[in-house]
Amino acid sequence: MADSANMHSSPNPNVSTDCVVFGFDDEKLKVLLIEQKNTGGISPQLALPGDLVLENENLYQSATRILKELTNLEGIYLKQFKTFGNPNRVRDVKDQDWLRTFREDPQARVITVAYYSLVKMEDFAPQAASLAGKVVWQNVDEVPQLAFDHNQIFNEALERLREEFEYKNVGYELLPKKFTLSMLQKLHEIILGVELDKRNFRKKIKKSDVLIPLDEKQSGVDHKPAQLFRYKTASKSSSI
Repeated sequence: MADSANMHSSPNPNVSTDCVVFGFDDEKLKVLLIEQKNTGGISPQLALPGDLVLENENLYQSATRILKELTNLEGIYLKQFKTFGNPNRVRDVKDQDWLRTFREDPQARVITVAYYSLVKMEDFAPQAASLAGKVVWQNVDEVPQLAFDHNQIFNEALERLREEFEYKNVGYELLPKKFTLSMLQKLHEIILGVELDKRNFRKKIKKSDVLIPLDEKQSGVDHKPAQLFRYKTASKSSSI
């Protein structure tokens, strides 16, 4: 719930935040979408969780509040990655009818600051609230037409996630503390959406000098146990 200060703060009609929350379920990469609440017979659209910034909050506070209000998610990794300012980004015919229901000036130009997040789906249970009729986890390769310019925001967030996953170790906390190289390769393939050559992958990982080999092997497996590794430093959440 919004705190008492926010209850008395008005939204800035020209600035919003949108959140691209990627979910990982050990098998697939998904993105969290909301279905706009159906009012007045207007057909709802799927969209990223987002809304206007309140006058008394900073951008990060806005993003965390909006996620809580729309999906009941809180306490997750969030990283600001881009600002989207096309003058016509909310003026498409498909969006105007819905905006007239909720905004005093549906034609107002809105600049949005976008954040992305990567979470382990089993640790979170999103629930629809506020302007969201429902929330859905959608496979990243099956995202339909979204409201506003949210397809562009999603695509750029996915590109940034993949870049930072590969080169900055973003998201490696999704692995157990001790893991095999096969587990690490599978995570790379799921996040990057590509199939990797086993020999080349292992050569590249070992050259990167980010792993500590352990004097331990898997237990309780029905195949030859593989050596376990851990990262030298854990990936840290950050926000801007």
